Amino acid sequence: MHNKLSKLAALAVAVPLALVGCAGAPGGGSGSDEITYWLWDANQLPAYQACATDFEKANPDTKVKVEQFGWADYWNKLTTDLVAGTAPDVFTNHLNYFATYAAKNQLLPLDEFVTRDGVPTDVYPQGLADLWTTQDGKRYGLPKDFDTVALFYNKEMLADAGVAEADLANLTWNPQDGGTYEKLIAHLTVDANGKRGDEPGFDKTKVAVHGLGLDENNGAGVGQQMWSMYALSTGWTYTDENPWGSHFNYDDPRFQRTMAWFRGLMDKGYLPSLATARSGTSVNDGFGAGKYALSTNGSWMINSYFGYDGVEVGVAPTPTGPSGKRATIFNGLADSIYTGTDNREGAWKWVKHLASAECQKTVGEQAVVFPALPEALAVAKEKFAAKGVDITAFTQPVDEGATHLYPITDHAPEIAAVMGPAIDAVLTSQADPASLTQANEQVNALFR
Repeated sequence: MHNKLSKLAALAVAVPLALVGCAGAPGGGSGSDEITYWLWDANQLPAYQACATDFEKANPDTKVKVEQFGWADYWNKLTTDLVAGTAPDVFTNHLNYFATYAAKNQLLPLDEFVTRDGVPTDVYPQGLADLWTTQDGKRYGLPKDFDTVALFYNKEMLADAGVAEADLANLTWNPQDGGTYEKLIAHLTVDANGKRGDEPGFDKTKVAVHGLGLDENNGAGVGQQMWSMYALSTGWTYTDENPWGSHFNYDDPRFQRTMAWFRGLMDKGYLPSLATARSGTSVNDGFGAGKYALSTNGSWMINSYFGYDGVEVGVAPTPTGPSGKRATIFNGLADSIYTGTDNREGAWKWVKHLASAECQKTVGEQAVVFPALPEALAVAKEKFAAKGVDITAFTQPVDEGATHLYPITDHAPEIAAVMGPAIDAVLTSQADPASLTQANEQVNALFR
């Protein structure tokens, strides 16, 4: 899973301190004839092992050792090994971490290699490659995949409620009354007595099925799967510019009205509480168990949602907001080279292969994620379709220009430490949405 950032806020804060003084530590990596490569997604392991096999055939003097760790273990171990100077030669990187690692000279800039070998960086969807460059113009990754957010729905629950699936493509939303989107959520909410959320006598204290599921993670101020699609559809933006903005906009009335509306769904019983969402059952498992009729989540979760026995699933785009457009964060991963590797040329060859059409098509064959290169995405689209999954709801925002780059700034760990608890306080009714203005001031003070 790409994002479980709120759980790791404390770790993220510690990372900059842990890395001080160890920049460029020699002796890392795995040896001149072997490249160690780390990733966290077990579902992608077979595809990248196949890429490694192809690479070794073309480079018989170099072996690639692929290692996979779970998300939390991955970042804990990577941080420890960076400090110890024993990090892998190449590892899958996340946008929330790469800026910190780059600032501490833990990542090897790729510019010299890219220029020397003529590797194009203009072949990706607009803006995707820009996410992996720092303010001084140095590049630390080539996009390997991308993701967006859409609306998963339970087809049987829609049919029982008399809702046509086609209607979900035309939903509208606003922070005042929620638009047709909130009407749908209310109608799909059912209490223990069979009363729907829009019927007289509905008991919000005894909800059997919530109209909308709640991801446990507010993304430490990003809300990628939770609330970003609503706030961004008002015309609001996280920062003054992206990437590398230096002024945050959590004090914007459009954002605060969005958060007030979102909390209102909880108050009405249409959305579970934050405590329920964090009680141990993931939002996708809750969906699979019939607890939620709708669920906003990322494209990397497709196989999870479509993998539940007895649940017929569909996917629709997120609702159109006051700006006249729908919205989704446009995120992606890349592979980075540890600056302490003792085989820079071998590591670069492997990174170049990972970014190649050959490897990305191999990944596309697995129908797990969306490869960054268009020709490889076409392969993935066919394979998803063969499994009965139409990915149009995820790719449509890219075609429509309705995507927003994941916010990349300095001080990401500190921002997470401020905004994560501040937004949680609003969603649990411990604070008013207006309190986010003060939190925003704390965040902006980091840039002064």
